[in-house]
Amino acid sequence: MINVSIVQFTPEFGRPGHNLQQIERLVENLTTDVVVLPELCTTGYSFISKEEAFAAADSPDSYTLDIFRKIASTRQALVIAGYAEKSGDNVYNSALIAMPGGEIKVYRKSHLFYREKECFDKGDSGFFVINHPVKDCKIGVMVCNDWRYPEAARSLALLGADVICCPSNLVSTVWQIGMAARALENKVYLAVANRCGTEVRQLPDGTRQTLLFNGGSVLYDYNGQALAKANTTETKVITLQIDPIATRDKHFNAFNDLLKDRRTDLYIG
Repeated sequence: MINVSIVQFTPEFGRPGHNLQQIERLVENLTTDVVVLPELCTTGYSFISKEEAFAAADSPDSYTLDIFRKIASTRQALVIAGYAEKSGDNVYNSALIAMPGGEIKVYRKSHLFYREKECFDKGDSGFFVINHPVKDCKIGVMVCNDWRYPEAARSLALLGADVICCPSNLVSTVWQIGMAARALENKVYLAVANRCGTEVRQLPDGTRQTLLFNGGSVLYDYNGQALAKANTTETKVITLQIDPIATRDKHFNAFNDLLKDRRTDLYIG
């Protein structure tokens, strides 16, 4: 068995120090094995240019990453958090995976959403699964808009993920249909950490962009049922115990196996 904690809060755009303080406070008393935080939770979301995103991004030796290393070490937990990653001349909408021993792995968002295409480089990390260093659990990561592409979650399931963690800044409600389907069609747990609040930015053409993030952070079981869910506006930490081993037999009846029954000889793309 393993404890998964999903953290929902409202990051403030351009205030990374304040956001990190919020995160530290929210996880201070957690006893857990996995912590999942929202997308771009250290910087806020609404960048309007690549130059702006690059200026706000963190390099591998930054103070921000040290904070997540400390949280992982102190809690002896695997910590997954969305952040802006600087690498050479590129900047990525990424999720870091901080291990209790100090190592950090990085997933770079594969499917950029909306104005992200003007602010971030295309993610090139590919999908991968991490073995929890203490518990018998295999964890995969995708970020927000990746949910719209069934291939993302399916790739992680094929790699053996028991749990998919999805840092998010969601502004629609249709994701609640899609995320549940991703859990069901792959027989995996799916932990969605969404943020709350509104960000308003003036665009170069003088118009204003207003984004309302709708919270609703949730842990789905491997049948697509919500085990626990936050409301649309609250700051909340959800911690639940799950059984990763229960996801590994992909049968859903005596005859059908979700992965082995695939007809890859017939699929296009």
